[in-house]
Amino acid sequence: MLLSVAAALVTMALKAGAWWLTGSVGLLSDALESTVNLGAALVGFSMLRLALQPADDEHAHGHGKAEYFAGGFEGALIFVAALAIAWAAWPRLLDPQPIAQPGVGLAIVAVAALVNGGVAVVLRRAGRRHRSLTLEADAQHLLTDVWTSAGVIVGVALVAVSGWLWLDPLIALAVAAHILWTGWRLLRESAAGLMDASLPPEELARLEAILDGFRSEGIGEKIDFHAVRTRRSGARHFVSFHVLVPGRWTVQRGHDFVERIEARIAAELAPVSVLTHLEPIEDPASHADVALDRAP
Repeated sequence: MLLSVAAALVTMALKAGAWWLTGSVGLLSDALESTVNLGAALVGFSMLRLALQPADDEHAHGHGKAEYFAGGFEGALIFVAALAIAWAAWPRLLDPQPIAQPGVGLAIVAVAALVNGGVAVVLRRAGRRHRSLTLEADAQHLLTDVWTSAGVIVGVALVAVSGWLWLDPLIALAVAAHILWTGWRLLRESAAGLMDASLPPEELARLEAILDGFRSEGIGEKIDFHAVRTRRSGARHFVSFHVLVPGRWTVQRGHDFVERIEARIAAELAPVSVLTHLEPIEDPASHADVALDRAP
């Protein structure tokens, strides 16, 4: 994240210089998006530090949800930047202005795009390695910025070649619409995390495959699972479910069976907190407690 902060400062300076040289609102829109990158990187760094703090008496499930505040803040910043871009571009659409020194300006923006692209690759690899929503979101945003810069470069080059001055503010408005979509996606993902949404489909499929493997161990006797619930808090996964086994099993045998299940899930979905509840499969009460609220 500190690398992202440094990249945001560099690219913001480069793009602001390109806009100052050319007067292009298309390049201004690209520069404004870099200010969002800086704000997002600073907030992301602070929220990651908070998320990494261990669980305590007041936060028994850890501080992982702090990462969702970073994503939500970044999404809100993007909305503000999009409005600022549209505010600057609309008057120029009504009264187009020529672009000065387009070649130099576009070369500077190309350098900034290369910086963002390199940092995005580093962040994405780190995000996947550490299962960090903040790092992955910042990487995705930087990659979006790279494509935005590429579109702006092509558009401004077309303005310089064709003389269609109205195309410059139109490009800026297209950039505003594009980053609005990015902001909406970040806000939606942050809201899903704060609302305890289930794990992604691919991880749920891995969990179900593990449980199916243990179901098949019940040769001549029934073993099942229900009330499977999952959620994600930053990098950590939370999984809970009921384990239904033959009532004649000893406590020790049931405990050993559950220990193997939890160890397998930990190996597949780490970092993960697993909570299980052992029940006799023959008891009707064992099949009546799958709801979130326990019936009296």
